[in-house]
Parts: sequence; structure tokens; C-alpha cells
Amino acid sequence: SDDDVVEYLQRHPDFFDRHSDLLISLRVAHETGGPAVSLVERQVALFRQRSDALEQQLKDLVAAAKFNDLLGERIHRLSIQLMAASGRAERIEMLEAQLREEFRAESAAIVLFAPSAEKIDVSKGFLKIVDRSDDRLKDFASFLKSARPRCGLIRDRQKAFVFEDNGGEINSAALVPLGSRAELGFLVIGSRDPDYFNPDKGTDFLSRLGELVFAALVDEPRQSAEVGSR
Repeated sequence: SDDDVVEYLQRHPDFFDRHSDLLISLRVAHETGGPAVSLVERQVALFRQRSDALEQQLKDLVAAAKFNDLLGERIHRLSIQLMAASGRAERIEMLEAQLREEFRAESAAIVLFAPSAEKIDVSKGFLKIVDRSDDRLKDFASFLKSARPRCGLIRDRQKAFVFEDNGGEINSAALVPLGSRAELGFLVIGSRDPDYFNPDKGTDFLSRLGELVFAALVDEPRQSAEVGSR
């Protein structure tokens, strides 16, 4: 039977080495419906296809590595900019500028929870200060509960809250918690491309970004507390 032949060839992979003449005489139908080709030609075609697939995988890995290096450089520059800024208000303004200029964010907003952020005096277009019990946060309940970066489509009510009148063209977004339990708030980065922030994409970069922003915005209160205790 066919199964017997398959089993035999699997147990004797050197069969055609010992019977090389069969490689020329055997004929295998071409996948596209063309004339039959020898087994050797078919093997060469399969090896070529496999080689092309491996080459594409290698190109994808190289492209991903270059992209990750670029993101690493941008995170580094953002870190330097945030460290050089004086005060949380200036750091938030610097963050907005860097997200748009360095990270090419089409739209972005940072949501901070009161009362820790009430004294920050910056433009309200990028910064939103709300109470943790605000009803509008119910649309972000599962994200805030998990306190992990999330990518995917963004709903209309979420866009209306975060981006207000500027969110009509935003279709996908990355949600980044600020703090291990999102205790400070969260960052939202939006894109017109519905697949740009695909749920299957990795979130390591977003985690690092969230940790950096959290550290930059809680640093000043901690320093003040230390000075007051001396």
C-alpha cells in the first residue's frame, strides 16, 4: 500500500542513493498542472522554495532587529530629555513633543489620576486629569485591572474620552499603564492604521516606555517628600 511505501522510505532514506537511476525515471505531476517533472527536478524546486522562505525569514529578522535598535535609540534620547527637564509639567510637555517628533505618533494623550496630578499646569490637549472613579474609565476597566500594555482597535467612546475632537480618524491604539497597578494613570498612542497596533505585536517596548514615564513623573514628589522629612 502507499503507507507501506512511505514507511519503508522513511526507514531507508538512502534508498535513492542506492537506486539513483530511479530518480530520473520517476515522474511527479507539476503543481501548476504543467508537464510532469523528474523527482530530482521536483526536489530542487522544493529546496528552492524552502530557501526562499528561509531567506525571507532572515530578512524579516534583520528588519525587526534594526527597528528594535531604532526604538532603543529613541527611548535613550527620550530618557535624556526627561532627565534634563525641570519639573513634571516640563516633562509632560517634553513627552508629548518626543512622541510626535521622534516616535511619529499620529495622536497621543496621557491620562493621570487625581489628586496626584492636580497641580500640573500644562496644556490640557495632551494631558487629562481625572478621578479614578470617573465613569468614563469604565471603558478601560479590563485594561486598568490587568495593568499591562495593550494594543488593538480603539472604541468610539474611548476615542471620545482620550482624544476628544481629534480622535475621529484614529482606529488602533496602544494603551500603556503608568505604574505596576496603573496607579499614576496611563498613556495612549493612536494610529489611523487599524492594523498598526495589532494585538499580536510585542509589548516589550511599550512596557519600557511606561516604566520610563512613570519614573519621570513620580520622581519629583518623592524628592520633595525626602527633603521634607529631613
